[in-house]
Amino acid sequence: MPTTRNRVEVLHGVNLDMLGSRDKDVYGDFTLPELEVRIKRFARDLELEAFFFQTNSEGEFVEHLHRLPKIADAAIVNAGAWTHYSRAIADALDVARLPAVEVHLSDVEARDDWRRVSVFDGLVLAKVSGKGPDGYREALETIAAELGVGN
Repeated sequence: MPTTRNRVEVLHGVNLDMLGSRDKDVYGDFTLPELEVRIKRFARDLELEAFFFQTNSEGEFVEHLHRLPKIADAAIVNAGAWTHYSRAIADALDVARLPAVEVHLSDVEARDDWRRVSVFDGLVLAKVSGKGPDGYREALETIAAELGVGN
């Protein structure tokens, strides 16, 4: 169990391990490890500690959410396409009961109609979309305020 209220688990879902080879106009030209370096730096600036998890398996994502209360104080969730239809992941996020922020690199509101739906509505503190890597900084700022870190 964390001894301080500053551990943030950043969960990346389906296909996010393919950053760098996906449509660069939509997702940017960085890889997932490069993105995680940026997020770790953003977190450190805010007196938070970022840890990462990525899977292309919906069941593994759910299992990891079940473990979150024992290993984290808050979460950032970029579940990829699962955001728009996985009630199992939404239920697991609800069970975790941690402060969470939903993040999308691309502007999901300006894309396909089906991407405008989020099964995480009502379960997260905020949704950040279309700001690329800087969206993670905004999410971390929201979490820091919620946890009272850096005050």
